[in-house]
Amino acid sequence: MDFDEFTGQVQHRLELPGTGEAVRAIRATLSTLGRRVPADAAEDFAASLPLEIKWYPTGGVDDHGERFDWTEFLDRVSEIEGRDRADAAYHARVVVDLVAEVIPESDFQQLRDQLPESEETENWGNLFEVVDAGGWSESQEARVGGGPQSDG
Repeated sequence: MDFDEFTGQVQHRLELPGTGEAVRAIRATLSTLGRRVPADAAEDFAASLPLEIKWYPTGGVDDHGERFDWTEFLDRVSEIEGRDRADAAYHARVVVDLVAEVIPESDFQQLRDQLPESEETENWGNLFEVVDAGGWSESQEARVGGGPQSDG
């Protein structure tokens, strides 16, 4: 998948009016993830992404391996994207679901392994809700009504 296909998929799935909004959602999600995971994990999961997208969690990040939870992730994504937390949460989930479709399963699992998913820890399981529900599809989107979901 190339840059145009990736951004086009995000734009379509999120029903955004333009490519700029899609790129902003991708950048907000992936650069924030890149800050959270160690540099080698960011390199691994980004390796199969389009070159322009790969840069967000790798070259676009100065400090990898920061410790923050799902709530802080949403605050950061929301600020970068310029959206409220509910929109930011939904956008991040959809972007991560597309990443899961594009990269090898082992690299995606390594990413998940870096993010504690239980409610007692950092609650990162919220990020994988679309993936865990079977992934995004137009039929699923029509059933759930699309748009922002709860921020968990």
